[in-house]
Amino acid sequence: MMTRQQEMQRIIRRYKDETGNKEINMGEIADYAIRLGWPLPKPTNPRDRLAKDFSDAAREETRIDGRTGRPYRANHAITEWRQGELFTTWIDIDEAPRPRMLKSLVRRREQMVGDAWHLTLDQDHWNGINPNDEPINLPLDFGPDVDWRKNSPEEGAA
Repeated sequence: MMTRQQEMQRIIRRYKDETGNKEINMGEIADYAIRLGWPLPKPTNPRDRLAKDFSDAAREETRIDGRTGRPYRANHAITEWRQGELFTTWIDIDEAPRPRMLKSLVRRREQMVGDAWHLTLDQDHWNGINPNDEPINLPLDFGPDVDWRKNSPEEGAA
């Protein structure tokens, strides 16, 4: 039996096969799936939606460090398992005790490592199936990039 995600992936492949499009827009995929009879999701619980909106607002709040003049994220998420459920709390960086701040920063670093690991798998695969093209080899040492951004005229500009 296919999972919901696998069924969605099958519909994406079917759409690409039918249209010949190699690059796709997920809005178009959603329209296609609706035409195929894919059920629309139930509306979000208003309380859960509001909680998500507050999480988004907390995540986006930045302040300026009085000592360096640089921006920093004001609120940090701490995700933990409690009674078999994933539970997230938020803490203000200026009020966070070291153990809680360390937990939040370690979690964010682990997310970065996971992204880097997946990037290398994708890079290795592409290089393997395209042996006649110049290989893509992206460095994973982000230290120079971070230093460059910290010292650029427009900090954090991408």
